[in-house]
Amino acid sequence: MKKKIVILGSTGSIGKTTFNIIKKNQKDFKIVLLTTNKNVNLILNQANQLKVKNILISSKPHYLKLKKCLNNKKIRVHNNLDNLQSIIKNKVDYTMCAISGLSGLKPTIDSIKLSKTIAIANKESIICGWQFINEALKKNKTNFIPIDSEHFSIWTLLKNQNTANVKKIYLTASGGPFLNKKKSILANIKPKYALKHPNWKMGKKISIDSATLMNKIFEVIEAKKIFNLDISKFKIIIHPKSYIHAIVHFNNGIVKFLAHDTSMSVPIANSLYLESDKFNYKSGDIKFELLNGINFLNPDINKFPVIKLLKRVKNQSSYFETILISINDYLVQKYLKGEINYLSINDNLLKLIKTPYFTRYYKLKPKNIIDIKIMIRKVITYLNKNKFNEN
Repeated sequence: MKKKIVILGSTGSIGKTTFNIIKKNQKDFKIVLLTTNKNVNLILNQANQLKVKNILISSKPHYLKLKKCLNNKKIRVHNNLDNLQSIIKNKVDYTMCAISGLSGLKPTIDSIKLSKTIAIANKESIICGWQFINEALKKNKTNFIPIDSEHFSIWTLLKNQNTANVKKIYLTASGGPFLNKKKSILANIKPKYALKHPNWKMGKKISIDSATLMNKIFEVIEAKKIFNLDISKFKIIIHPKSYIHAIVHFNNGIVKFLAHDTSMSVPIANSLYLESDKFNYKSGDIKFELLNGINFLNPDINKFPVIKLLKRVKNQSSYFETILISINDYLVQKYLKGEINYLSINDNLLKLIKTPYFTRYYKLKPKNIIDIKIMIRKVITYLNKNKFNEN
C-alpha cells in the first residue's frame, strides 16, 4: 500500500527535494496535499505531475487569482492553513514540515494531530516552540524525525543508545565562504559573495547565517531541545568538506560519526523509507578523498563572534530563543537590502541581545504560540524605533 504524504512548503528547497524523491518512487507514495505561500505556477505544476487533488496557497491574493483562472476541476484549491483538519480527513503516513520561519510553527503542530510520522525541517519552529511540538507529539503518539542533516545524523547515531552515556556531541560547520578570508576585508563584502556557500545550495537567509556561523548556533539550540541534553554537551567544529555531519563521543570511549554527500535528499529519502528494507539510495562510492585529511578546526571566535552567544543559552526554554531569532532575521534582511554591512550583523546582534529591554524576558517563557507571535512583534517594533550601528 502506498504511503500517504503531505508536504507543507512544497515549493521551497526542502519541499522540492521531497517532491522529487516521491516523483521518482511513485509506486511507494501518494501525495494528498501540497502547500505554498505564493509560488502558484510551481505548485500547480507539481500537482499536475503527480495528480495531487489538494493544494493550499496561503497568500489570499494569489489564492483568489488562481481560483478565477483554474480550469482543472480535479484539483481542489484551499487557502487557510488553519483548516488542515478539514482537508485531511484521516491520518496520513508522513508529513514533511518545510514551511520556513516561525510562520511554520502552528501548521507543524496542527499537522502532528493528522500524521503518523512528522519530519520537521524548520529550525525556527523547533527552537521557539519545541515545548508545544513535543507536547503534541506525545499526546497524538506521532513519530518525529528531524531533517536538518546534523540533527538527522545525531538522531541516527543515538538510536538504541542511552543519552546518559553521551560525553560530547559535535555539530560540524563548513565555515562558509569566508573561512580563509581576513576579517579586515569582510566589512564591505557584498551579499552576492556571502551567498556563495562552498558546499551547499541554500536559500538567501540560511546562506548568510551559514557565513556568520549563526546557523550553527541555532542548530546547537535545536539539538539541545530535541535530544534533551545539557547545552554543555554540544560543541561546534569546523569541517570545510561538509562530508561528516555529526560526531557523538560516548563515555565508554567509542566515537561515532555519520557522513553523507552534501545533499538533503539523503536524510529526506531515509526518513521517507524509515525501517524499509527495500530502500536503496543510488549514490556513488564513499568519498574517501573527503575523508582523507579531514582537517577539523576550532572556530575562530574573532571571525565568528556569535560563538559567544552559546554562553547565554540556558537549558530551560524562555523568550531568549524567539528574541534571538527575531533580531538576527531583522539584521540579515537589512544586510541583504544593503542597509548595513556584513560585520554589522554580528556586532549589532551581540549588542542588542544584551539590552535591558530584551534581557528582562529571559527568565520568562511563552505559554502558547500567540505569546511567541506577540514577542516577535515587540522585537520588530523595538528595532524599528531604536537606532543602532548601521556601518
